[in-house]
Amino acid sequence: MKKILIIGGGVIGLMTARELSQAGAEVALIEMGSTGKESSWAGGGILSPLYPWRYRGAVTALASWSQRIYPEFCEALFEETGVDPEYNRSGLMILDPDAPDLALNWAETEQAPIEVLDRAALAEKEPGLNVDTDGALWMPEVAQIRNPRLTKALHASISKRVEMREREEVLDLQVEDGRVRGVTTTSGAIEAEHVIVCTGAWTAQLLEKLGRKPDIRPVRGQMILFYAKPGQIRHLSLYRERYVIPRKDGRVLIGSTLEEAGFEKRTTAEAKEELYRVATEMFPLLKRTPIEDHWAGLRPGSPSGIPYIGPYPGAEGLYVNAGHFRNGLVTGPASARLIADIVLERQPILPPSAYALDSPRT
Repeated sequence: MKKILIIGGGVIGLMTARELSQAGAEVALIEMGSTGKESSWAGGGILSPLYPWRYRGAVTALASWSQRIYPEFCEALFEETGVDPEYNRSGLMILDPDAPDLALNWAETEQAPIEVLDRAALAEKEPGLNVDTDGALWMPEVAQIRNPRLTKALHASISKRVEMREREEVLDLQVEDGRVRGVTTTSGAIEAEHVIVCTGAWTAQLLEKLGRKPDIRPVRGQMILFYAKPGQIRHLSLYRERYVIPRKDGRVLIGSTLEEAGFEKRTTAEAKEELYRVATEMFPLLKRTPIEDHWAGLRPGSPSGIPYIGPYPGAEGLYVNAGHFRNGLVTGPASARLIADIVLERQPILPPSAYALDSPRT
């Protein structure tokens, strides 16, 4: 099988490389920095869209397929590499359901377990929570992943069978007579019969040179990390667009902002103060907990959050798998399988038309 070149070493690129290499393809992956160090590292790792009933069916389909296979997927990675991605079905409490009836109807349609919690049940599940609400929605099947460990496991899984070219930037795509021929990088030219662009927030920049680009833009998100003790906070919680994520080792993440700041990936004092205020109002015990870290990442924003997965029009052999916005981790396995199905001309796991570059998203 001819070489398939993947541009981008985030979780989408790594999963795509693993999917294709397991199918027997000759794969090379190029990353301008270090694999898994951009939005894949910066995100929270909740394996569900936030307020999932707000999303279109195209996102739900990818998320649902991925959620079904994630336990087995992570177990396989652990067995292969010895790196535990820390898959944890900790459940999600939605403390401000904007449309409870809509949520419950969505859950019935999608066969997603949701329970309504009153104040007493909420206090029993999360004694340290201090939110003034008459009720909440409880999604017991929602899991989380330790995303830096996931990307480390993916790298280890593919490194022996995929050519890894880190710290090498792709400068140009080589397209001649309506077909991709390879790429030009900071180290020279690389030939390939198939090229898959998995460059997240940078995708539009790379493809606009061909005259047509997907509607993908960087959206900055900032998070803070508390050095808490195990068991102080038990479950994922979501309140007023902010989420709290307790890790197995006790650390607690709070995020995330949504900022239109271009490619400016810096942290701000204003965001740190706002996230700290939200976190300590929700969980007063965090006032006695030191902040361990504060960082920012750039999400690949796209209309309706629907990623672009499929061929690039007018350039045979060129494909895109990008634009997952806030849901790259939860939709990653399905996205990787779908693009592999398309490239290898297999029966696709989902109808690909919803993710095509020319498919309407508004």
